Amino acid sequence: MKIYLTALIKAREEHRAEVLDMLQNMVKETRKEEACELYNLHQGIDDSNLFIFYEIWKSEEGLALHNQQPYIRAFGALADEKLQEKPQIFTTKIIDL
Repeated sequence: MKIYLTALIKAREEHRAEVLDMLQNMVKETRKEEACELYNLHQGIDDSNLFIFYEIWKSEEGLALHNQQPYIRAFGALADEKLQEKPQIFTTKIIDL
């Protein structure tokens, strides 16, 4: 079953550029993963410290493997220092009409 994931990340103002660089690297590396179908990064218009990932994964196993990648772990290790709060992560499913 596919996994649809949305992650909200709020950078501290003074670390926004550094966080953006890390997130852009995550996009570059993640898009190479076999289980990744979509991995898009958005930035808030009204709040430039807000970053949003929209992701589609082929499976839970693929997402779990993604979360073990060194570039994801490196970001997680800096989150407390560079972010306003812990990232909010929402996993969802599509509702077909």
